[in-house]
Amino acid sequence: MFSLILMALLLVPLLEIAAFVVIGGKIGVFATLAMVFVTAVIGSVLLRVQGFGLLKRIQETVDAGQVPERELVHGVMILIAGILLLTPGFVTDALGFLLFVPAIRDLGWRLVRNRIVVATGFSGGANAQSRGSSGPTIDLDEDDYSNDPNPETPWRKPDGDPDKRRIN
Repeated sequence: MFSLILMALLLVPLLEIAAFVVIGGKIGVFATLAMVFVTAVIGSVLLRVQGFGLLKRIQETVDAGQVPERELVHGVMILIAGILLLTPGFVTDALGFLLFVPAIRDLGWRLVRNRIVVATGFSGGANAQSRGSSGPTIDLDEDDYSNDPNPETPWRKPDGDPDKRRIN
């Protein structure tokens, strides 16, 4: 996995430089820069439109009592698409525009669907007992518990009286 990321970090900039040289040689420097700027603007508009649409679908899925697994993965892919489109270059723009296509995102969802786990609930925490959670139980022996105040306890009220112990 690390070698794949390293290769991408080396290969993508080289491809971008080659694309800039070839396209800049055909249409000129200013037209090339204008294309990079226009794709960044289009990418930000697409990110906004598709992002808000996705948030609406996530809300509808949650309101229906379902876990929005597919929509969350689509959201990550839309975020990556926006980042790719805001990154100057033609190769990253092409990849970014591809990720805005729902069919491509569905293909990506099918590839990762069986490899991810969506956690739908959590237990534990400070209020676990009050919520009726069945957290870990600690059983004390007779020797471990006493009603007599311990003057060495750190669990005292600010007035220093160990009989008024703080219990959270």
